[in-house]
Amino acid sequence: MSRKFKNADYEKTLDLQIRLRDALPPEHLARFVVEVMAMLDLSRIYAQYSEMGAPPYAPEVLLGLLVYGYATGVFSTRKIEQATYEVLPFRYIAGDMHPDHATLAQFRQQFLSEVKDVFVQVLLIAQAMGHLAVGNVSLDGSKIHADASKSQAVSYKRLVEIEAFLQREVEELFALADAAEGRPLPAEMNIQDEIARRQAQLAQLAEAKQVLEARAQARYQAEQAEYEAKQREREEKAQRSGKKPPGRPPQPPSPGPRDKDQYNFTDPESRIMKNSRDDGFDQHYNAQVVVEHDSRLIVGQWLCDQPTDTQAALPTIDSLPLALGTPTTANLDTGYFSPDNVAGFEARGIDPYIATGRTPHHHSWRVIFADDPPPLPSDASVKQQMAYKLHTQIGKALYALRKSTVEPVIGIIKEILGFRQFSLRGLFAAAGEWTLVCLAYNLKRLHTLQVAA
Repeated sequence: MSRKFKNADYEKTLDLQIRLRDALPPEHLARFVVEVMAMLDLSRIYAQYSEMGAPPYAPEVLLGLLVYGYATGVFSTRKIEQATYEVLPFRYIAGDMHPDHATLAQFRQQFLSEVKDVFVQVLLIAQAMGHLAVGNVSLDGSKIHADASKSQAVSYKRLVEIEAFLQREVEELFALADAAEGRPLPAEMNIQDEIARRQAQLAQLAEAKQVLEARAQARYQAEQAEYEAKQREREEKAQRSGKKPPGRPPQPPSPGPRDKDQYNFTDPESRIMKNSRDDGFDQHYNAQVVVEHDSRLIVGQWLCDQPTDTQAALPTIDSLPLALGTPTTANLDTGYFSPDNVAGFEARGIDPYIATGRTPHHHSWRVIFADDPPPLPSDASVKQQMAYKLHTQIGKALYALRKSTVEPVIGIIKEILGFRQFSLRGLFAAAGEWTLVCLAYNLKRLHTLQVAA
């Protein structure tokens, strides 16, 4: 064949000497991460190190590796350790050192609370750089898979059945022990061990039952409050119209656990929630973010174990650092609507725009360019007032920004960064990891804003 090809000399390539200064241009994300790490006040982390023992790795090195890993879709500490040998940006951030995965994992687990402080510091740095001024914000949430398998869960109904079965077995074993005095038992059978094993299982089930009953009580209280609000709204509507409102009246909730309530033994604090991508259910946490419209930076974040978003609105908006200032407006979808949430935002000096129902994806030009609707009567309900706000020109413009602000941010975290499952278990640890994810996203976004400036 006459065609010539460029071939590789792998032996010669193995002898190449590469300067990281040449391989990583000045605007590279790894360099930016190192620069930001040097700007942070990590005294709260340094204060927890003992004076004894061999010199530990500097916190900014370990934190920098974790942040860069999460910003580039590498969440496993084992893979981060491997990357310090094989991937140039990781090797640069590590300073040509190679912290092992156990050190990285322990650092991540130990300083979850301090990461929240770092998250705030990065936002203040963004503000000082001129990239952030809190004005209009949007809230949204998404279900993130917990580090727990659905196969390790038990329903309340099944839990009660297993509990009754084990109690019967314990009674049978005690009776067998009394009857077996003086008579040999099978060599492989130790009655006391069998009783102890079942009693340990019963204790575990009792703990699970207690948790499910506490959750059921909290759910009942929330549903009772919602029921009473609907009743009040229905009564007010009847007084205004002088007629009985159409439709069925709301039904009061039932107290106590339900047969399908789930408890997971791997991560008991996670909950069965509907998947965001299909109609199935799995073990999840509910991750919330507040995104500032102009910068697309996450200015607030929160994690909860509630399947619905209604109870997450106020805690999420309260996660905004006071040093950043108070937002002017906040946009939320229909899952967050409740009169209490509307009142809560207004009490905080924030003008809320919360959808009161599902809106169609495609509007006719008449709807898009329609004038403001006629004024409402003075006795309009909170829901009617909010629906009116969203149909004004300002309301439509502000609410439309959700599609280009908070929704893409969640999409980037789940699709581009690839963060779809927590590595840590328990609500506190998972919340700390969610803060780390949001911190990594913000650093990557801030880097983009700085390069474009």
